[in-house]
Parts: sequence; C-alpha cells; structure tokens
Amino acid sequence: MIETNRRRPAQRIRRLVLASILAAGMWAPVTAQDAAPDYQAIVAAPDRSDADRQTDQRRNPARMLAFTGVKPGMKVLDMEANAGYSTELLARVVGGSGVVYAQDSAEMIERIVKDKFELRAQKPAMKNVLHVIRNFDDPIAPDAAGLDLITFFFAYHDTTYMAVDRAEMNRKLFAALKPGGLLVIADHSARAGDGTAVGKTLHRIEESALRQEIEAAGFKLTDEGNFLRHPEDPRDAPVFKPQVPVDEFVLKYQKPL
Repeated sequence: MIETNRRRPAQRIRRLVLASILAAGMWAPVTAQDAAPDYQAIVAAPDRSDADRQTDQRRNPARMLAFTGVKPGMKVLDMEANAGYSTELLARVVGGSGVVYAQDSAEMIERIVKDKFELRAQKPAMKNVLHVIRNFDDPIAPDAAGLDLITFFFAYHDTTYMAVDRAEMNRKLFAALKPGGLLVIADHSARAGDGTAVGKTLHRIEESALRQEIEAAGFKLTDEGNFLRHPEDPRDAPVFKPQVPVDEFVLKYQKPL
C-alpha cells in the first residue's frame, strides 16, 4: 500500500504532461495512413507477374520502397518509367487516394519502351497511374505540381548521351516538389574518373558526377542506401550481361523546407 501511494505523484505528473502536449497540438496518435505500409506484402501480391518477380531478385524492391518512404495518398513522379516495373509498385503503395505520373520521352518509347508500358497499364493496379510523354528536360505535367516524391531509377545515365539539358531537368524536378519533398535516385556505378562519359557504352555513371549535378539544383542529400552495393564489381563492363552483380548506389535528396 505504501509503494502504491509513492507512485501516485509520478503518475499525476505524467498525466499532466500528456494533457499539456495534447492541448498544445504537439502529439497525435498514429493513424493507418501515417504508419509505414507493409512493403513486403505489396511485393508479394499474388497478381504481380513472374517477369517482375525475376526482376525483384536483383532490385530488392521492398527495401527500395521503404527507402523512398512512399505512402498511401502520395503524389509521385516516376522518371523514365520504361516498362513500368517500379511505377506499378509505387502505384500499389499510394493506392486510390494517390497518383503516380509515369514519365517517358517520345524517343525512349520509340527506341525501347514500345508498347510494354501500355500492356502493363491494363492491370487494375495501374488505375491511378498517368503516363506522361514529355522530354526529360521538361518532364512535369501541368497538374503535377506539389509532388511528395520523385523517383529516378537506373535511368539518369541515359540522359547523359541524349539531347537533354540536365541542369534544366533538375531545376524543374526541384520546382515540382513541395517543400520537404523527396527525390530518390538509383543508378549503376561507374569507376572514379569516368564521370558521365560511359552512359551509352556501359550504362553507368560516376556517383560523384551525378551528385554534383543534382546538388547544383538545390537538393540536399539526406540519406544513402547501401542495399544494392556490390564492391566486387570492377565497374568496367556493360550492366546488361554482368560477370558479377552490378554495383549500384541509391541516394535520397530533399527539397529544403
């Protein structure tokens, strides 16, 4: 009984502190929308294709989705969507209350994408996706301002050998994000000193060169993902038929508040 009485003042203090926090609007309970999605369950969805599951083996999609922080209701731009592998995963996360703009240039569609994206677009999981055919250096649809997230997966190197004003592209990506919005970039790593010179031959880019270009637009690096790193890769061969797993970097940038 004595021990119980001794605890009561501390309990009253905790209740008073909690009441003060709630009154000041400093705390709110975590809602379902605020909680992190179950990315593993999204990747394991039974209606995903066998081809996508093969790609999963080298792309580690659950870790990538978690790294981006994508959540239901978000407004997302997926740069160079290509056949839509990442676009579909993002669309499954943001759900019907969100939207994913899938950007491709007309040149990439003619040369590589063909009808691959349109075939995927017929899937129910893609109902909240808008395919945006725009040049890389003018990639933002008129209604796509105030984005929460932009992803640029394994494609930035393509812009180094195309007629793209990358500085202008990066400025427009920066402008399209809301304050605090995120840009997540992943690409195949080139050797130190290769810069942007091996984009077409090896489909790689030197990480420091990419960082310099992105940061020149005003983005601030907030995190690095090492889950696709392969230090055994000599980074001197094309990425399509590697002798060892390809070393890939993943960077998270933020538009300052």
